[in-house]
Parts: sequence; structure tokens; C-alpha cells
Amino acid sequence: MFKRILVPTDGSQFSQDTARRAVSLAKDAGAIIFAFYVKPEYPSSYYSEGVVFDSTPPGRFKELAEHEAQEIVGFVENLCKEGGVKCSKLVVASGVIYKAIIEAATQNDCDLIFMASHGRRGLSALLLGSETHKVLTHSKIPVLVYRE
Repeated sequence: MFKRILVPTDGSQFSQDTARRAVSLAKDAGAIIFAFYVKPEYPSSYYSEGVVFDSTPPGRFKELAEHEAQEIVGFVENLCKEGGVKCSKLVVASGVIYKAIIEAATQNDCDLIFMASHGRRGLSALLLGSETHKVLTHSKIPVLVYRE
């Protein structure tokens, strides 16, 4: 069975529900969870007629992003503690989420990626894309998709 499970999360309620299911599976399988979050990279500043639209200094942006990241993976870590499951927290900055997920799973020798799907359909799925779909189509590691 699976022994090393990557659980990507974005901190949403749906991701939290997915993490609960992943912890349950990990407990039954005797597996370790890798709580994973992709924090945003510092955005490029945009100029228009001498006006800067993003005025957050890079240092402050990184500080805020890291704080948010630790809260998000900390939630999964707490679920694991409550469930008696080992947990390792992973946070990276990337602009390409699906690649970061696959790289994290590969680098940590995970044998399963357990992630949520928001279930977008039609035009919204086409326009917004789906990180889950991209992981499914590019990963060589098995992916378990949780949908409510």
C-alpha cells in the first residue's frame, strides 16, 4: 500500500476536508503525510504612466507569504498529530503549481499524491484550468483525486 503521501493544499475548506481524508488513509496504511503548499512568487511590478500598482516591498511580501504558508501546512500537521500520523511540512515558491507538486512528490519519494478537485466543468474549467488535471496528466506517480 502507500507509505509516503503528498497532500497538496491551498488552505481552502475543500482542501482541508481533503486533508482529513488523506490523514484517515495514511493512518490506516501506516503512511507518512507530506503537507505541501505552493506559495506565490513575488509578482512583477506593473508600471503605467509612472504609477506602480504593486507597492508591497519584496521582503514584506515574502514574510506574509511564508506566514500564510506555515498556517496552511500547520493545519494539516495538526490533523496528523490528532490522528497519530507522521507529518512533514513542505513549502516552495513557484509560479507553476502542478510542476511544483510533481517535483515535491518525486523529490520526497512519495508513492501517492492525494489531492482535491473542485470539479469545475465547461467554460470555467477551460478558462481557469485545473491544477489537479495537470498533475493527473503529467505525473508518473499515482494520484488519488478527492471530490465531494
